[in-house]
Parts: sequence; structure tokens; C-alpha cells
Amino acid sequence: MSEPIKITASMVASLRAQTGAGMGDCKKALEEANGDAEAASTILRKKGMLKAEKRAGRVAAEGQIVAWVSDDATLGVAIELNSETDFVSRNEEFVALSKLVAAHVGYDTSLDGIAEITADHALMDRHWHHDKAQTLGEVVKAAAAKTGENVALRRVARFSTEKGAIGCYLHFNGKVAVLVEVAGVTGEAGRKCAYDVAEHLAAGVPTVAIAVSKADVPADVVEKERQFLIEQATAEGKPQAIAEKMVVGRLEKYFKEKVLLEQPWVRDDSITIADLVAKTPGASVVRFARFQMGEA
Repeated sequence: MSEPIKITASMVASLRAQTGAGMGDCKKALEEANGDAEAASTILRKKGMLKAEKRAGRVAAEGQIVAWVSDDATLGVAIELNSETDFVSRNEEFVALSKLVAAHVGYDTSLDGIAEITADHALMDRHWHHDKAQTLGEVVKAAAAKTGENVALRRVARFSTEKGAIGCYLHFNGKVAVLVEVAGVTGEAGRKCAYDVAEHLAAGVPTVAIAVSKADVPADVVEKERQFLIEQATAEGKPQAIAEKMVVGRLEKYFKEKVLLEQPWVRDDSITIADLVAKTPGASVVRFARFQMGEA
């Protein structure tokens, strides 16, 4: 049996620089690997993954929201990568990772739309675009191991179009991002139209929209609101027949608050978003994604 290799301070420092693990953990890993830095790195990675899994239940409500649109406005991406503390979310490495994740999602043509991400989501098993030896899930777990926090990819959006344009708005504080797809118009005119709508959606005025048009509001949501309004009118002492008629007007008010095209434009409430979009000939809003940090 070969003699145990003496673990020096320089060996520990080198492994720490390579892995970001604590000095004590690096020393123990090197001792376990008998001085083999590569084997010690693997040991640290495995232990880090286990710790990351244990942290998965902790609340991660801080982080970074990244959004971008391609130069030709045919592809747009938004991602929310969460951490537990603002301290970690502002770390240069975390910020860089968030941008890499957004780029990775852009390359992943398997997604078109919005996805709420869980640990077992299919996207987490995709090969990491920047290093095919890893998966997206492994990269996120490695970030958790390195930061000592629960790091989670919460949701992503990827919109692509051939006959329209994508617009993007990222709020100055990085806590709100919106993607909007418009059809019937391309290039800079399409990007500008989509951007104006995205800016409005980011403001959330008068409330955060739940659908593009009335027809897009799920029937069960409309029925639930209708029943609520009937109960409200009845509680006011109105007869059932009168309550039913009152609900028609109150539902219209509900749609004006909740439906994007019905909402008054945040920059000029004398016109609606439908009016705003109509200023770009042929344009129509197809879909949108709005991410707000830590939003339930």
C-alpha cells in the first residue's frame, strides 16, 4: 500500500479555486482521494449535489430574471433563476449563470411557450448547451452546491415566430420581465409594437392581465367571476333577476381590468391596448409572458 500523500496548503487552495468549496471540505476531499485533485473534485461534486437536494425545500424568492430578443425579433426568451438571498442573486457568477441559462433556453428548440419548471421537468434533462457533458439540471444543482443556497430554475418562456415579431421589456430593477409576440407585422415595426405592449404589461395597470382577449379567458374563470358577482349583488338586496342584469355590466368592467386588449394604455388612458396595436397596420397580439420575481 502506498504511503498517504501529505496534503499541503497550496493543494487545498488550488482545489478551492477550482471548485469554490470550503477550505475544510477541500482538505477532507483531498485526504479521501489521497492527493488526487481530479478525484477530490468529483468527491466534492457528489457531496455538493446531495447537499443541494436537501436544500431544495427551502424558499428561493430572490434571484435574477433575464430576458432578451434576437436581432431580427423572431426569437425571445425570459427565465427566472431563483436563489434564497439577494446577496447571492447579485453575485457576479450567479448573474453570469442566469445569462447562460437564458442563452441555453434560446438554443433549445423543444420549447415554444411558457414552462413552469420542476426538478423532474424534461428541460432539466437536456444537455447543457455550453458543455454537453452536463445537463441543465446538473448545472443548477452545482450552483446550489457552490452558493450553499437553494438555487432553482423556476420558469422559462421561449417565443419564436416566422411571420411576426417578438418584443421584450425588462424593468430597470430586473424584477419584472415581459415577452410579447405580435403577428401580421415583422422587423422593427413589429418589435416596436410588441415592446410598447410589453412595457404596458410590466406596469400591471390597472391589474396584471390574465389573457390577450375576452375569448382567451377560460370559461371556468368567467363563470366563477359571474357567480361571485351574482352573490355580491344578491347580498346588496337585489332580486335575482335584477342581479343577473347587473352582472352583465360588472363583467364588462372585469374584462376591462383583466383582459389585455381591453385595458387602458398605461401611457395614455384615453385609448385601449387594442387601439394602440391598431396604430401598427396589420398587427395583432398573439401571446405574452410576464415574470415577476417571487410571484406566486
